[in-house]
Amino acid sequence: MTREDADRIGAWWEERRNHIQPSEFIITQKGRVLSSTYSSSPVGRADPEEVLRLMQFIARR
Repeated sequence: MTREDADRIGAWWEERRNHIQPSEFIITQKGRVLSSTYSSSPVGRADPEEVLRLMQFIARR
């Protein structure tokens, strides 16, 4: 990932180590963002089980 990629998706860029911080998205087939998670550190990444529960919740709605 480049700094430009980070800017495009609104992610935080780590200047000191020159890399993008975690940014995760759940996107529909039509391109709609259902959920986004941004982190400013290694902590805060999406948990697969939580993502599954979110998808199940959305499907029930």
